[in-house]
Amino acid sequence: MKQLFNPEDIERKVLLILRILNESSEPAGARVIARQMVERGVQLSERTVRYHLKLMDEKGLTRLIGRRDGRIITSAGLDEISNARVQDKISLSISRIDVLSFKTTFNLKKKTGMVPVNISFFPEKDFKKALRIMKPVFQKRLAVSDRVAVAPAGEKLGEIIVPEGKVGLASVCSILINGILLKQGIPTDSKFAGILQVRNSVPLRFVELIHYAGSSLDPSEIFIRGKMTSVQQVTEKGEGKILANFREIPALSRSLVEDIIGQMGKLGIHGILSLGNPGNPICQTDVDINKVGMILVGGLNPIAAAHEAGIDVDNRAMSTVIAFEDLHSVEEL
Repeated sequence: MKQLFNPEDIERKVLLILRILNESSEPAGARVIARQMVERGVQLSERTVRYHLKLMDEKGLTRLIGRRDGRIITSAGLDEISNARVQDKISLSISRIDVLSFKTTFNLKKKTGMVPVNISFFPEKDFKKALRIMKPVFQKRLAVSDRVAVAPAGEKLGEIIVPEGKVGLASVCSILINGILLKQGIPTDSKFAGILQVRNSVPLRFVELIHYAGSSLDPSEIFIRGKMTSVQQVTEKGEGKILANFREIPALSRSLVEDIIGQMGKLGIHGILSLGNPGNPICQTDVDINKVGMILVGGLNPIAAAHEAGIDVDNRAMSTVIAFEDLHSVEEL
């Protein structure tokens, strides 16, 4: 007899719903959840999502809030995510990169469009101090761009609401480079994020790395929490360790990418630290045949510097997209 319901398939869908609710800063309904599931490659109707949510309510994994179908995740739901099988957790990071690359609509000539951002939440009392620490990092071009957006508690940055007692900061994510190249027909293979050693203000080598395909979390968040960076030291002395990412592009596209780098630079986008040569190692990292290695600066470097100074920061890396025209130079803050 044919099996109508696959328990493993249902479990994967339930876990995905739980993750979406966990990433949301406000109650989410079936319509919102169904749309976000499509973005992650899972096609479910609102009706089917609503059915799953009712069963999850009964199990205590979710809780209905208000009359408009909005749900939040419960502590039992959080435990369910933590106890999920390893094979259901991996590759979430690389999937998020693909989604945000596709959602990037930024046009270099028109200087408009949606760009991917990281969202960071600072305690209100510490935000001015954090800004003083972060501004030199932006000035040294250790961030993708010096453009940011700020919002107080209760307001939105993209799709994310800033929690009470916090100030939200949106900083441009390195996935912007993926998105820009994608719109030019250049495929980008996102390999890993890591800790890049800098010597005499020149990128030297990766000393730690986490492959995107094997991670359910953004590697940069892990490195920041682990206090593995010394961004302030690099800013002041040109020596230390920063967040960076490794990509590969087709060798034939190198000259076009060089031209794009020039266009981005005119707009204050300095996300590419180093561009290698076909098949040659870059920053002591091997590159596949007929490929060119590319080192991207980590978008969370300014936030890492604030964390190094003891400021408590909650990061939502690779979280949403914001219109480029809604971002302003950090110097204006």
